[in-house]
Amino acid sequence: MYRYDELDQRLVDERVAQFRDQTRRFLAGKLSEEEFRSLRLRNGLYIQRFAPMLRLAVPYGMLSSARLRKLAHIARAYDKGYCHVTTRQNIQFNWPKLEQVPDILAELATVQMHAIQTSGNCIRNTTTDHLAGVAADELVDPRPYCEITRQWSTFHPEFNWLPRKFKIAFSSSTLDRAAIAVHDIGVHIVRNEAGELGYSIFVGGGLGRMPMLAHKIREFLPELDLFSYLESILRVYNRLGRRDNIHRARIKVLVKSLGPAKFTELVEAEWAQLKDSYLKLQPQDLERIKSRFDQHPYDSASADDGSYEAHVAADGRFASWAKRNLRAHRQPGYAAVFVSLKAPGVAPGDITHQQLDALADLADRYSFGEVRTTHDQNLVLAEVPKKDVYAVWQRLAELGLATPNIGLLTDLICCPGLDFCSLANAGSIGVAQDIFDRFEDLDYQHDIGELKIKMSGCMNGCGHHSVGHIGILGVDKHGEEWYQVTLGGSAENDATLGDRTGPSIARAGIADAVEKLIQVYLEQRQDAEETFLATYRRVGMAPFKQRLYGGAEAEVESEVAA
Repeated sequence: MYRYDELDQRLVDERVAQFRDQTRRFLAGKLSEEEFRSLRLRNGLYIQRFAPMLRLAVPYGMLSSARLRKLAHIARAYDKGYCHVTTRQNIQFNWPKLEQVPDILAELATVQMHAIQTSGNCIRNTTTDHLAGVAADELVDPRPYCEITRQWSTFHPEFNWLPRKFKIAFSSSTLDRAAIAVHDIGVHIVRNEAGELGYSIFVGGGLGRMPMLAHKIREFLPELDLFSYLESILRVYNRLGRRDNIHRARIKVLVKSLGPAKFTELVEAEWAQLKDSYLKLQPQDLERIKSRFDQHPYDSASADDGSYEAHVAADGRFASWAKRNLRAHRQPGYAAVFVSLKAPGVAPGDITHQQLDALADLADRYSFGEVRTTHDQNLVLAEVPKKDVYAVWQRLAELGLATPNIGLLTDLICCPGLDFCSLANAGSIGVAQDIFDRFEDLDYQHDIGELKIKMSGCMNGCGHHSVGHIGILGVDKHGEEWYQVTLGGSAENDATLGDRTGPSIARAGIADAVEKLIQVYLEQRQDAEETFLATYRRVGMAPFKQRLYGGAEAEVESEVAA
C-alpha cells in the first residue's frame, strides 16, 4: 500500500477546501449550474436520475483496512448503507446529498482518499492488474509505475481540458488482467533482448458507442522515457483530437482517422523533442516511490502447515469455493482470496457497510491490512497464509461474500443501468437477477465453466459488453427496454470485440436467450475443458444465431429497427 507523503496530503486537503467553497457558492446562488458542473465533475460528483453520485478514486485498486472502515462509516452516515465497486476499480456512492459531499471528501482525506479526476475530460484513475505484486506470472510489480503516473497526471496543467476523458492502464504479467487493449493508453512492462526493463506502448483502445482495440505503436520504450512518451502521445491528441463532436472526441477516433502509422509518426516526432528533457524519469524518483509502499514480512515457513490441504479433502463446500475463488501467490505458502460481490439478490458490485467493516477486520488479521478492488467488480484479500484460508472462507460465508463463482456465469459485470444512471436506455440490475435466478445451480455453473457475461444499460459501455464472451447492451425501442446480444469478445491477451448476433431481444426474453446460447455451447464443445469462448471461435456464429432466432417464439424486433 502506497503511503502519502506531506505533499500528497496537502494537495488532497487543499482540494477539499476548494470544493467546499465552490459548493457553498453554488448553493448560495453565486455559481450557475453550468459554472458548477465542471467543478463538481472534477471532484467525482455526477447528477444521476434520483440523486447525486460520488465516484471515489481507488488508484490501482488498493484499499487499506482504515479506508474500508471509512467507506463503511460514509455508507452509514451519508448514504443508504452500501457502496458500489466499478469496472475501473473505483468506488461509487449513489445517494449522497449535495450539501454533504464536501464533508464526505474531508472524511476521505483523513484516510488518504479523494475523488480528484474521477470524471471530466482529464486523465482518469490509473489502473492495473488486481493481482499486482502477488501474481506468479508478473515481471515486476507495476504499482509503483502506476503511482508515479498518477502523480504526473494529477492536475497536469496541459492536460486538464482534453478533448475527452483519458484512461491509462499498466500490465506486467503474462496474462493481461488489466485490459490494456481497451484503454486510451495501455502500457505493458517488458524486458528487451538485452534484458533491459521498458514498455510496449498501446494506444487507441476504448469501448462505448465506437468500441476499438488499441494499436501497438512502440515495441520497446526504455524505462526512464515513460513520461516523455506519454506526454508526446497526449500532446498529439490534445492538439488534433476533435472537440466539435463528443462522440468522436476520444483518442481512438483520432488514431483511426489518421491511421496508426501516421499517428505513430506524429508521436515519435514529438518525442524526439521531449525525450532528453526534464521529463526523463530519474532512477531515484522511482526508488522514492517504491520506498513508500509497505513491505510485507512474509513467513513462508509458518504460512502453510498442511491444514489447507486437509480442509480441502474433508470439506466439499470449501474445496468447491477454493477451486473458483483462490489464485496462486508468488510467495510460497500464501494465496490470493477473491471475495465475490455477486451473490443472488444483490446488485453486482454492491457491498454493505457491515460487510465493509467485517472485511476490514479480516484484512487486518489475515492480509496485512489490505484489500483490492477488481475490474470484475469483486474484491481480493491478496496476501492470505494458506493455513488461514479455511477460517477466512468461513467468515466470508457468514457475511454472504463467499459465492464460489469467480469466472463463472453469475460472476457477471453489470452497470447500474436505469436504476440509477441518467444516461441509461435500459435496466441492467434486474436482468442480472433474471440470469442469477435461471442459473442458480452452482453445479451447473461449474459444468459450464469459464464464461464472462458483461452487460451495459447504454452505448457508453460502462459494463464492458463489447468484450464479453456474451455481451448484453440495453437499447431503447419506443420507450421499451430491449437488448442487443454479442458473442466472442475478450479483454485479455487475445482481445477481441464481440460479434452482434442479430436483432435485439425484449426484456422478458434475455434469460431465455442466455440459456439457449449456453445450450449450443454445451452441445458443440469438444470436451469439458473447451471454454465458451474457444468453442465460439471454433464453430462461429451460425449455430448460436440459429438457436437464438430460428423458429424462436420470443419476440424480436426487425433488423432495420435494431
